[in-house]
Amino acid sequence: MQTAIDLKQLVEAVGDAVMVADASGAIVMWNPASERMFGYTEAEAMGKSLDIIIPQRQQQRHWDGYHKTMETGKTRYGNDVLRVPAVHKDGHTLSIAFTVALLMTPDNKVGGIAAIVRDESDRFAAEREMRKRLMELEAQLATPAAPA
Repeated sequence: MQTAIDLKQLVEAVGDAVMVADASGAIVMWNPASERMFGYTEAEAMGKSLDIIIPQRQQQRHWDGYHKTMETGKTRYGNDVLRVPAVHKDGHTLSIAFTVALLMTPDNKVGGIAAIVRDESDRFAAEREMRKRLMELEAQLATPAAPA
């Protein structure tokens, strides 16, 4: 049995942020999870540059890769989960993980890029704390015990 899928409903219902940027890097899709994650309403995000969520120190590298992908129609990140910092509207930093998909035009050029994004800030902080604790324990083990 085949069931019609309402893609708009799907994108709006998923817990992960779903965003699409056109070939120039302007946001053309921004789902409710994107709003919860980054703090910008759909109205605030639509038509804006992805720079609204990219830390300033990462922007040049991001745009170099983005424009190369638009020119070549290829990305080395097709199936890889990327983990990078991002910025919330209020200025705090997020740790995000995402995958990308190239969206092609009828003439087989890249018309945009879709990203499925998850906020991994809590997991990243927990891993950082675990690494810190592990280093402390290793340092304790490496230090000879004082005689009693």
